[in-house]
Amino acid sequence: MKQKVTAVFDIGKTNKKFFLFDKDFKEVHKEYISFDEIKDEDGFPTENLPALKQWLKEVFNRILEAKEFKVQAINFSTYGASLVHIDENGNPLTPLYNYLKPLDQNIIDDFFSKYGPKEEFLKTTGCSDLSMLNSGLQLYWLKHSKPEVYKKIKYSLHLPQYLSYIFAKIPLSEYTSIGCHTALWDYGKKDYHSWVYKEGIDKILPPIVSTETSINMNYNGNRIKIGVGIHDSSAALLPYVRSIKKKFALISTGTWSIVFNPFTENPISTDTTDKDAINYMRINGKPVKASRLFLGNEYKIQVEKLREKYGVDKDYHRSVKFSCDTFKEINKDFKFHFKWESIVDEDMPEKSEVSFDNFEYAYHQLMTELVLLQIKSVKKAIGDDVISRLYLDGGFSDNDVYTKLLSHYFRDKKLRTTQASLGSALGAAISISDTKLNSKFLKENYALQKHVPFIISG
Repeated sequence: MKQKVTAVFDIGKTNKKFFLFDKDFKEVHKEYISFDEIKDEDGFPTENLPALKQWLKEVFNRILEAKEFKVQAINFSTYGASLVHIDENGNPLTPLYNYLKPLDQNIIDDFFSKYGPKEEFLKTTGCSDLSMLNSGLQLYWLKHSKPEVYKKIKYSLHLPQYLSYIFAKIPLSEYTSIGCHTALWDYGKKDYHSWVYKEGIDKILPPIVSTETSINMNYNGNRIKIGVGIHDSSAALLPYVRSIKKKFALISTGTWSIVFNPFTENPISTDTTDKDAINYMRINGKPVKASRLFLGNEYKIQVEKLREKYGVDKDYHRSVKFSCDTFKEINKDFKFHFKWESIVDEDMPEKSEVSFDNFEYAYHQLMTELVLLQIKSVKKAIGDDVISRLYLDGGFSDNDVYTKLLSHYFRDKKLRTTQASLGSALGAAISISDTKLNSKFLKENYALQKHVPFIISG
């Protein structure tokens, strides 16, 4: 008898993944692939959308024919800030523009001359700045710089919804994609911002549905539930929201460390100059207050410098365990020693001063300074909300020095780490499931661990 499964395509900028989950959300099959980027009309690198579409169809059709699996549902999790503009026949009209592509300053100036003042606009839309990272600005740019292309657009779909469209052929929008710093949404009105209506852009944005929506249809002779897709950061948050009853903040670490506060009473940051205070939306449209820190990127830069200075192997940093004695020494007469290359902070010195006796001591100093940055980021996301639980996942969740320091500095909070390598894919599967998750879910699926602050003696 065939095993009943939910299929998920989890599309990152580098790796494209395909998973099958059983009824208990255990992974039973996975595949990975990556594609070389292609170039848009300006020579800027971008996603190879035709190759991605071909791979999606090839993998899914093959799985449907597999003897061991019966696919009951499929959903899609992808990175945000990316739109696919389709014509009346459903064909993409442009490349999938890279959100890192520079946006002409004249376009931004023109936008704010109509819809500013800037500070008020950014506050209302929960954005930290305007660029191609705001998919709404991509639409404004297309309309005013490529009007002949814009006129042919029937619908503009965020990437998760375009992947759903490939299979279901129904154009839709959903909250998590609209809510990820798009400059489209007015968090106060809980509707598209007035500029969207004034520009007539609402006419090419498909109807909004809940992220939990699925379309029951016959696909190649199979009765399948097709999800509408979900933004990957919101997907990674979902298993926590569904299984934890008490208020919490999630620290999701990687190249970027993003702190999510899904229980905020005050979603909009009042500091309009803070580019790292951002908003997301939950699957039901409720706001998520977030703050970001380029933690993993800075860690990588600084560890490489320490590796060269102290002549250790490239993976040696992974084996360093927390030393209470070293931390006590650092804390005796604490001062900041590292000048960051990808983070700006008021406490950092003019230049790095690293002259410690050994790699371990230097590493503890580095981690202490990085964790102090992390603490600022957590406090920013929590704000005035009363939250006593922190969950930590991603690359730093198994870093002994980082977790012990975080637990130490947040002694008033309960810290838990999880191993959530399936994070966003699992969230996509859960979002279209009717299954109720209980408090044991994280323990059974995410290797949940409690952390107790260390005691400094003497």
